[in-house]
Amino acid sequence: MELKLFDSERKVMEVLWEADAPVTAKEIAARLSGTVGWNKNTTYTVIKKCVEKGAIERREPNFQCFPLVRKEEAQAAAAAELVEKIFDGSASLLFASLLSGKQLPPEEIQRLRTLIDGLE
Repeated sequence: MELKLFDSERKVMEVLWEADAPVTAKEIAARLSGTVGWNKNTTYTVIKKCVEKGAIERREPNFQCFPLVRKEEAQAAAAAELVEKIFDGSASLLFASLLSGKQLPPEEIQRLRTLIDGLE
């Protein structure tokens, strides 16, 4: 499933992913009011957009929200969009950009090697 989540929608999804259980719209609004400063209407509007995109399922009673997209799926879609939009489809250019000028600890370098070896 290819899904583009805007920053506001990611904030709502993060609440659901962290909870790992159904969360009511009221609970989502309360959490985001404290962390982001949104009012209830803003949160409900963003939840509605997520429902329309197929990222959230809304159930009754109490306007319970269930994530239909895993965090890993959203991350992969965002990464693919970044590679396509900014790096002309070249993952190696993205990789080079991320690593240029950075000192990585040996364990991070080894983890990257393992990931690359797994692709071959």
